[in-house]
Amino acid sequence: MPLPHIRVATSDDEDALARLDRVTWSTLHSVQERPRRPYKPFFDDRFGPRDHLVAELGGTVVGFLRLGRPTSLDCNAHVRQIQGLAVADEARGAGVARALVRAAKEEARSRGARRLTLRVLGHNTPARKLYESEGFVVEGVLPEEFLLDGAYVDDVLMGVRL
Repeated sequence: MPLPHIRVATSDDEDALARLDRVTWSTLHSVQERPRRPYKPFFDDRFGPRDHLVAELGGTVVGFLRLGRPTSLDCNAHVRQIQGLAVADEARGAGVARALVRAAKEEARSRGARRLTLRVLGHNTPARKLYESEGFVVEGVLPEEFLLDGAYVDDVLMGVRL
């Protein structure tokens, strides 16, 4: 299996990323409600193409990672945060998520970040294992922070020094 090609998104990616975001939606990783018509634009005032890394296999978009600032405070400008990650079902197991996380670390570093953080749901074991294998450590846990599908789920805060 070839390695995924990772690049910064362009405005031309909007439809593909929006579709991918909708078809990969799950309470395993999302606390948002399931997207419904009419769909909101994927890119908005808060997150544009520059805030997304895109993974391609054979020229087809198969994943994305949203990289943002956790706050708008100047005193927090040295931190970037993974604020979304999705991989198409047909590309799972091909190293797409790992390639996106590694690229996010490099991109955050190139934008002057000293730390990269994220929040992951406690029951999302595959994602937690991936992040841990890439050097992220648990920095905090908000117990039973979300009620999803009738079960209380922890919100796990993780970070890595760049």
